[in-house]
Amino acid sequence: MEVILKSTVTCPHCGHQKEEEMPTTSCQFFYDCENCNKVLKPKQGDCCVFCSYGSVACPPIQSGTSCCN
Repeated sequence: MEVILKSTVTCPHCGHQKEEEMPTTSCQFFYDCENCNKVLKPKQGDCCVFCSYGSVACPPIQSGTSCCN
């Protein structure tokens, strides 16, 4: 299975969308929306902002390994 490295993040506050490249060696806990300047944090139970607000889960989750250990 090929791991996708880009994900479109959708801000839950204003709906702004932006494609971002995901880090492969760490989780991204915070994301600043460039439209409304809100800081996004992962939803409870998610490991990173890409798993919560992205169109694609983070690379470790895609590959079936645990994230953020």
